[in-house]
Amino acid sequence: MISREFDLVMCLRQPGTHIGYLCDKCDGRCPICDSHNIKMNNSSSFFSYNSIDNNKLTSFQGPLKIVRICDNCSFGKSKQSCIICNNPIATHKAYYCLECIKLEKNKDGCPKILNIGSNKIDRHFDTSKK
Repeated sequence: MISREFDLVMCLRQPGTHIGYLCDKCDGRCPICDSHNIKMNNSSSFFSYNSIDNNKLTSFQGPLKIVRICDNCSFGKSKQSCIICNNPIATHKAYYCLECIKLEKNKDGCPKILNIGSNKIDRHFDTSKK
């Protein structure tokens, strides 16, 4: 999502010990690159896309790295909100995809999206009126 909408900004502070959550709409998506992960049997283990035979994956990549968010993003009501779309009802744990782990994008910082695009527009019009 961050790669398609340019007015959305990620937090990128030092991640803490709090776990990032996703809503039902965003479940299975990587918060950085917006790719979908394959999940089987409602378990928390994600698998790779390599080979699927008879509805079973033959190559197991193991559980991928869980998303950690900073203390500021996990304070108050935003603790249980979706880290991609800020939906207040988020029940699924967020995981990074295999490509983001290989490229070490999971070490950039807190991946929670701050929607400050409208704030930038308002600030522009406030300064242009003066």
